[in-house]
Amino acid sequence: MADNKRALPALALGAVSSLFLVQNAHAGAELSAGVWWVYQYVQKSDFGGPNSAFDADLDRETGGNFADPAFILYADDDGGYGPWRFSAEARIGRGSFTDVNNNSSGDTFAMHKAWIGYQFNDHTLLKVGKSQVPFGWKTVNFWPGDGLQGGYGDQMDVGFKLSGDAGDFHYDAAYYHQDDWGEDSTDTLDDNGHWGTSDSYRKLKTGVLNLDWHFLQGHTVGASVQYGRMQDLTADTASGRKADGEHVAYDLHYLYQSGPWSFKYRFVDARRDFGGLDAFLASDAAPADEEVKTQRHVAEVMYQNRNWAYYLDGGVASTDTRNNDAGNVQFYAPGIRYKYGPGWLYLEYLWSDGDIDANGDVYEGNFNAAYVAFDFYF
Repeated sequence: MADNKRALPALALGAVSSLFLVQNAHAGAELSAGVWWVYQYVQKSDFGGPNSAFDADLDRETGGNFADPAFILYADDDGGYGPWRFSAEARIGRGSFTDVNNNSSGDTFAMHKAWIGYQFNDHTLLKVGKSQVPFGWKTVNFWPGDGLQGGYGDQMDVGFKLSGDAGDFHYDAAYYHQDDWGEDSTDTLDDNGHWGTSDSYRKLKTGVLNLDWHFLQGHTVGASVQYGRMQDLTADTASGRKADGEHVAYDLHYLYQSGPWSFKYRFVDARRDFGGLDAFLASDAAPADEEVKTQRHVAEVMYQNRNWAYYLDGGVASTDTRNNDAGNVQFYAPGIRYKYGPGWLYLEYLWSDGDIDANGDVYEGNFNAAYVAFDFYF
């Protein structure tokens, strides 16, 4: 549980921010808020134990639990500032899906996004701040559908992003100085836990390029690439916190939309070279080899009928990392989404026999769970 002394400043900041936004709503801002929580029932887990959030024996005894509540604040411009744009999302509560040990607030308060933008014309926008990394595509619901995309799914990093459209093409060019606020935060909220920790390593100085081509009605093909550095956070001194590691990833994706049907596919080839991060490689958190190499195939199919949507996420991942003998791992996540008016209900199930760890490598581990997520926006 978070230290109360750290929780109070976070709540105070949220209250002050809310007051400021309300007072300035007339100036061209669109304000909204929401709440969400989730019911989860773990059926099978290799991560059990009295202190685990994924204890199947405990859920069989109690019937599962309602968890992860959050209060969310949204602020967006309404076009009243000329060419200037902005967007922010603040979350408070355990359902912020942030890691208090690895984020910038040290608590369950976090900023999922916060950027200021300049609209050059109808087709070109520059964003500065924390924004969505333009790499492949996102799933219907970030969990459990994100699955084996871990580290390359719902990324929200801090830097600059230029986006635009030219005929049938959409492009993004971005530079992200770091993956979250602060000197040692490694938390991007929804897609956390795949880029080290505040006492191991973090991602920084990353360039990203993305290009999508709408070559036929309903059909889009695209490619994304990102390359950057990794910094050693294990060392006790500033001089030892070298940024000598490298990471690179490629993404090839295809999207199809026709009437109520949609289909998405992506292939991700990722490599992380921890060579030069001497303190990290000597620690217990080090990977099986200093060079981690993985490949992931992920797909999503969805059918929508009025307020209902039926979808299936699934994928397989493999590792080429030396000294890692994990086999191919898979996941399936069928779901149903219902829009009841002010929000959505999600009924989802996750079956998996492996996942992606903090070093971006594959590991084996059985996990089956059912989820019912509730949200309401106002």
